[in-house]
Amino acid sequence: SLFYQAQISGRRIVGAEALIRWRHPVRGIVPPGEFIGLAEESDLIQALGAWVLYTACTDLAQWAQHPEMAHLTVAVNVSARQFHQVDFPDQVLAALDRTGANAQLLKLELTEGLLIKDIEGVITKMDKLRARGVGFSLDDFGTGYSSLAYLKRLPLDQLKIDQGFVRDILTDSNDAAIAKMVIVLADSLGLNVIAEGVETESQMSFLARQGCHSYQGYLFSRPVPRQDFVALVRQNTPGH
Repeated sequence: SLFYQAQISGRRIVGAEALIRWRHPVRGIVPPGEFIGLAEESDLIQALGAWVLYTACTDLAQWAQHPEMAHLTVAVNVSARQFHQVDFPDQVLAALDRTGANAQLLKLELTEGLLIKDIEGVITKMDKLRARGVGFSLDDFGTGYSSLAYLKRLPLDQLKIDQGFVRDILTDSNDAAIAKMVIVLADSLGLNVIAEGVETESQMSFLARQGCHSYQGYLFSRPVPRQDFVALVRQNTPGH
């Protein structure tokens, strides 16, 4: 099933990241860290990724019918194996067409590792989807294979500060320096920036002082089932 973790800007919920969970009959809810790697090693990740994309688009289309939710974006993680399929852009466009979801409210999260193979092909696929309005966020930025030469060529909308840098941002000067660098870089490239793993008001205040004003983390909400996320948005909406 899909869980959703709120993404916040200016204390307002502006979207969510869609996060897959496996409801096991004996073990209960199994987190993705325990099965995504196995799915990646087989071809299951492609079917799993297609299901996540379609389900998220279905929810987007449903939320668009409600004024208090019509502005929400949904971020969907895309694995390297899924993205490098020849027909990946067509899969995304088919999911949007079948569900009636607004492409401009869909954001695909790519990891740096995805960029080390066939960068020209990556850009071509991104351009095809951008032409329809789909946005892109670069996840886990700074943890992997970043090349600034590639970064300036990618049609991105957002950089995401990895929670590994946010966790000790108040006590580790290196983490603080990297977070500041990502914010300055994003600003200079005309990109939005969001920090994940924000758990305290102090972390949020530090990030805000550096110029980052979008956040995701336990300070605001854990990943929750769809109906709980809807309730959270309604609580967060003035007049509800």
